[in-house]
Amino acid sequence: MTRRISPAERLAAAAKNTTLDEIAARSHWDQHVVEQAIFHFAEACDEWSCNDLRELLPEMGRGFLGAAINALRTSRIIEHTGQMVCSTSAPTHGHRIAVWRLTSKGHAIAVARRQPSEVAA
Repeated sequence: MTRRISPAERLAAAAKNTTLDEIAARSHWDQHVVEQAIFHFAEACDEWSCNDLRELLPEMGRGFLGAAINALRTSRIIEHTGQMVCSTSAPTHGHRIAVWRLTSKGHAIAVARRQPSEVAA
């Protein structure tokens, strides 16, 4: 006999199965805020984790953090340092998360992103 699930359980299951495409489809503004925050931290700190970024992002931008990290990693703009830290996000229950740094390609992109504003100043 199969157990019937409640509407709350169905909604929770649907929310759990949100794909990266659905997250990315929400807003380009969120995506740009997250990418800018990542580049800011990556330039300011040699190494960083999502813990450093999460507190600065607006609520609607947090859903993009994992997707943005993954995109930057696969583009070889950031790389894993081999270190892990405990997440400070309550919903993750302290799972271990990666520590990241910019690659040489990432540093070149960061410099190029800064130059237009430095020229204007």
